[in-house]
Amino acid sequence: MTNLLALSLPGGSELIIIVFVVLLLFGGTKIPQLMRGMGRGVSEFQEGIKDGKKNFEKGLRGDDEPATEEPKKS
Repeated sequence: MTNLLALSLPGGSELIIIVFVVLLLFGGTKIPQLMRGMGRGVSEFQEGIKDGKKNFEKGLRGDDEPATEEPKKS
């Protein structure tokens, strides 16, 4: 039971302290840039997972076409 308590999320007062420390470290002007970058990263990650899932399902159905590309001559 103590292991589950150690993994719990921070409560209200802890979140306020965390937000205050983040504001002190980064300042008010950097936070929107950080969140924007984090949002882009999350959306790219979700898009990659979606593409991987499509490719996996396509491979299971046998829809993938064999590579007929000729090697480039140098």
